[in-house]
Amino acid sequence: MLKRAPSLIFVFALLISVLLSTSTLPAGEDSSLPEVEVTNVRKVFDNGEHNAFTDMIEFKGKYYLTFRTCPGGHMLFPSSRILIMQSDDAETWKQVDEFSVPRRDVRDPHFLIFKDKLFVYTGTWYCGDAPPKTRTINQHLGYAVWSADGSNWSKPTMLEGTYGHYIWRAAAYGDKAYLCGRRIRNFTEDNKDRELIETAILESDDGLVWKTASLFNEKQGDETAFLFEKNGDLLAIGRSGSNPAWVMRSRPPFDHWERKQLDRYIGGPLLAKWGDHYLVGGRQRKNGKYVTSLYWFKNDQLHEFASLPSGGDNSYPGILILGPDRARVSYYSSHEKDENGKPITAIYLADLKLKHKK
Repeated sequence: MLKRAPSLIFVFALLISVLLSTSTLPAGEDSSLPEVEVTNVRKVFDNGEHNAFTDMIEFKGKYYLTFRTCPGGHMLFPSSRILIMQSDDAETWKQVDEFSVPRRDVRDPHFLIFKDKLFVYTGTWYCGDAPPKTRTINQHLGYAVWSADGSNWSKPTMLEGTYGHYIWRAAAYGDKAYLCGRRIRNFTEDNKDRELIETAILESDDGLVWKTASLFNEKQGDETAFLFEKNGDLLAIGRSGSNPAWVMRSRPPFDHWERKQLDRYIGGPLLAKWGDHYLVGGRQRKNGKYVTSLYWFKNDQLHEFASLPSGGDNSYPGILILGPDRARVSYYSSHEKDENGKPITAIYLADLKLKHKK
């Protein structure tokens, strides 16, 4: 297990956190949705740096976890790195790759299995040799590493067609891969107006060279998670700054989109299918604080079934579906402190188990 040895204070605090977090919450008002027991919440990585933005996947019989680590913190630093961990049992992890991009901040890594390869995509900000004083969205550029066996990884490769786009989650359907890409309308220089930030779905034949398939948000575009059904229908959950999130639907060639606003803000959205049920996760405001929550999604409504131990800077979950009744969620949070009382930002896992109704 890759993690720093905790102090006795850490052990005690984590034990209390786990005891308090082992819970079952009702799934909203829909009695047809299963109840979920959340157990074994544990910190799996803390190196004293800012650790954030997780994703998980299974590939060729092994499990993978990725996230960003940075000594400078949450914001933009050329010292940031992406770590990729591998596990045989989704319990004990070893590092199989670490990469950065010179003079760029790397963040938001996401997995994609495409054409028998495992890709890790990252959006990057241009920093130069020091953290930038201003953010230049038009200098965004996507990068990727990939592996055919999960152990031997390519060097970071620039993604053609992504300059000026901040790439986010990926999905694949048939012989094409898709990315969420945020950009400024008409690539207007030095414009920070969120109304002018649009979101495109980018398309690729090889996972490395991209073109715009369509725009699905023409203003306040933001982080969006995609899920393809077997028939090609596309379901998407999109953040909208600090406003309520959107649910969107389309299908290739994405020339028509249906949109509906949800009832709450979701930061760093996760969208997955667990059996016949749709699962959504991400950061929400709850009782005046930010926490990472999980929901069933049905009939365009969110039914919360868990709020994970979290606070402050947190969210960006990933998920492994381990069976019909078991799943594991990754996320990051800064709700714990070190022995000096300083908040830490670490990577956590939580186990999910469906409870069968009698």
